[in-house]
Amino acid sequence: MLRWAWLIAVKDLRIEFRARGRFLAMIAFVLLAGFLFAVSLDRTRVDARDVAGPLVWLVMLFASTAGAGRAFDAEDEAGAFRHLLLAPAPRPAIFLGKAAANAALVAAVAAAAFAAFALFLGIRAPGALASHAGVLLPGVIGLAATGTFFGRISAHSSLGDTLLPVLTFPLLVPMMFFGSTGTARLLMERPWSEVAGFVRLLWAFAVGSMAAGSLLFRHVVDD
Repeated sequence: MLRWAWLIAVKDLRIEFRARGRFLAMIAFVLLAGFLFAVSLDRTRVDARDVAGPLVWLVMLFASTAGAGRAFDAEDEAGAFRHLLLAPAPRPAIFLGKAAANAALVAAVAAAAFAAFALFLGIRAPGALASHAGVLLPGVIGLAATGTFFGRISAHSSLGDTLLPVLTFPLLVPMMFFGSTGTARLLMERPWSEVAGFVRLLWAFAVGSMAAGSLLFRHVVDD
């Protein structure tokens, strides 16, 4: 199953980086949002470190949701997804492969968002990058898994991409709170012991999202 998931993820990433439309749109959104927040923030009254963490996670949320909503578009238009379902790949492997490809794109978005806000908000000492990566990684996995699963559901609806935020945002509220709080504390140079509890909760959400998506994805695509 892991071999099938790997092949599907590599196939999706190759298609994405040939077209580059979805990835470039996500990166453009991140850079534009970072610039607009920077010019609108009065740094004489508000410390940039107090708001950078939540802003990074907010931009990640919107960019990843917009990207996940288009993850199946190309295959659906060409009829390729139906052929993928006819292949001897297990349904959980298809979900894991799609989620892994989305996770790679969301990871690039997360890195771009962190760099953009550190640059535009003038944060010269954002803290240890490894610590920030430890907080962002489970968030990336959770966003990718949730977006992949509900992105397929919204593709069957007449509402299309407008349904995706309605389905995902309520579920992602706890993850957004834990992630933004952890990143904010790292930016304020708090010790890792104050962040470790949030990271464990983020990993629980990420693993739960991947497990639930793997188990339920067959019901979404078979219907």
